[in-house]
This record gives sequence, C-alpha cells and structure tokens, in this order.
Amino acid sequence: MELKNTVAVVTGANRGLGRHLAAQLVGRGAKVYAAARHPEMVDVPGVTPLRLDVTDEASIREATRIASDATLLINNAGISTGATLVGGDLDEVRREMETNFFGPLAATRAFTPVIEGNGGGAVLNVLSALSWFHPAGLGSYAASKAAAWALSNATREELAPRGVTVSALHVGYMDTDMAAGVPADQKVAAADVAAQALRGIETGLPEILADETSRYVKQSLSVAPRSNAG
Repeated sequence: MELKNTVAVVTGANRGLGRHLAAQLVGRGAKVYAAARHPEMVDVPGVTPLRLDVTDEASIREATRIASDATLLINNAGISTGATLVGGDLDEVRREMETNFFGPLAATRAFTPVIEGNGGGAVLNVLSALSWFHPAGLGSYAASKAAAWALSNATREELAPRGVTVSALHVGYMDTDMAAGVPADQKVAAADVAAQALRGIETGLPEILADETSRYVKQSLSVAPRSNAG
C-alpha cells in the first residue's frame, strides 16, 4: 500500500506510539486524522484532530462521518491495568477487554465500509508479544491482546475479498508511558517501531515483529507449556 496520499485514522494518537505513527504518516505525505478521546491533547503538526473513544460506538460512528475519506485505520489505542485474571478487579479486566479487543473490533466494523467505498486500503492492529506469552501478573492484558490477535487473523481472511488488508504489529517493551517502569535497556524506541509498522503496511506484511522479544516469543509458540506439577 502506497502511504503517500493515504488517508489515515490513527487511534490513541495523542501520545506514545500513536503520536509517532501520526507524525511519520504526515512526513510520508498522508492525510492523518489523529484520533483521541480528548482531541485537544493532540499536538502533532499537520494532522486533523478527531474525537474518538473506541469504547463509545456513537463516537466511532461520528468519526466515520468526519473521516469519510479514510483508506487506512490504525487501531493503536489501548490500556494496561495490571489486573490478574483470578485475583484482580473484574471491572478492570472487563475495561481492558472493552478497550483492547472490542474497541478495535468496533472501529474495524465501522471503518471497513468507508475504506472499501474509497477503493480499498488497510487496517493495522497494534498488539504485543503478550499476544502469545501470558504471564500471570499481566493476565488481563495478555488475554485482551491474544483476543486481538485472533481478531486480526479472522478479519484478515474476512476482509480480503473487500480489498482491505489487515496487519498485526507485535512488540515487547516500548519507550512509552505504559512501560515507564521497565529499564531503558529493555525498551525499543517508539519512533523505530512506528517506522517498522509503516514499512510493514507498505509491503503488506500480515504480521510485523518489531523487536527481538516479539520474534523470540513467536518462535517459541511450538514449545510445550511447562507443568506446574512438582
């Protein structure tokens, strides 16, 4: 997909990876709707701020009306609550699933006819190495990203006949607010991840593995889980 003159909607574009994606798309000649729950917080030069809350279907419908020329949707908005699945607050587990799974699903369902009507295009879902690796301490987040991986794979097949490609971006720790407590030497720069993501969209990669962590975890999927017996 040629990114020059693409019309992109980037959710969660007010900070972190979303901000870098929006800025780099502008640099490549794309028109960018920088979507956020609070669009007044968007400060990327050259973009059109757009109010969009992925947990609010009315907000999504209004965003499709405004961004009616969209050809690329980047589902980047997400949260991490730190909830565990058994001992954690169930409301937090539900909130994480609503944002990280149902949010991208709702946005994809709403924007697919828009993208199709504009001649086709692409969807990028921002996932994680935790789509495949599920530590107990991040059980809720990992479950939501695993579900979003399944979403990516299923919609890729479903939307291909409609001229819409679907890519999934996987990364370990990025230098963003979400990973503020992680040592710097374990994180990759969000700008580098954004550049890899956009190259992946251009070349039509179904999965974009942005760092060594995601590549290692993906390669380990065939390894049998360790038993808790002992």
